Amino acid sequence: MQIIAGLGNPGAKYAGNRHNIGFMALDAIHRKNPFSPWSKKFKAEISEGELAGEKVLLVKPQTFMNLSGESVGEAMRFHKLAPKDIVAIYDELDLAPGKARIKVGGGHGGHNGIKSIDAHCGKDYRRLRLGIGHPGVKELVTHHVLGDFAKADHGWLDPLLDELALNADMLVRGEDSQLMNKLALATGSKPEAEKAPAQKPAGQSHIRQARNHAQPKILPTTGPMAEMLKKLLGNKGE
Repeated sequence: MQIIAGLGNPGAKYAGNRHNIGFMALDAIHRKNPFSPWSKKFKAEISEGELAGEKVLLVKPQTFMNLSGESVGEAMRFHKLAPKDIVAIYDELDLAPGKARIKVGGGHGGHNGIKSIDAHCGKDYRRLRLGIGHPGVKELVTHHVLGDFAKADHGWLDPLLDELALNADMLVRGEDSQLMNKLALATGSKPEAEKAPAQKPAGQSHIRQARNHAQPKILPTTGPMAEMLKKLLGNKGE
């Protein structure tokens, strides 16, 4: 069994917030796959279903974002699961809108929902981060994350969530690279390639570069510059 937890804040007031993209993702998965009606348990809205031949529990914590771990941790312990059986879906300020990244473990990056899950479940769970972009200055962050998506945002948001929902079985199977490719194509972007290592100057190995760097500079022995250096150095060596 796996838990897919989408993070957000409960209530109509927050429903369209960028901070609630995790809830939106779970709603999309719920709509496009065979899951039971939402019910209440573990301080959350939950729904049970099956993806890729495995039982899956969708969890939308109703504790407010900062206490998300109380809900996810309770569900994990009840079903005798481990952190590796959890996928958390949430908003990421440091990713451009529509970009998606997934990894196991890592830091919370200042996200209070993730900080809470770390505290209640441990850190070795999978994290699917959905980019909402950064407003540019720290002072605007709260307004940005608690503000609603603009109409223009739905040009990337709706295809992103639909594609995630249609390929949620890949999330369960752990086919992370393939899923990231599909999400990138759905939003009209390309998956980011690994950065290439810095190129060495043509025709020189790193050893030769070091040797050349270590060679002393040859000082002039004749001419005006040589006379000036002799005065400065006090005719040393003569």
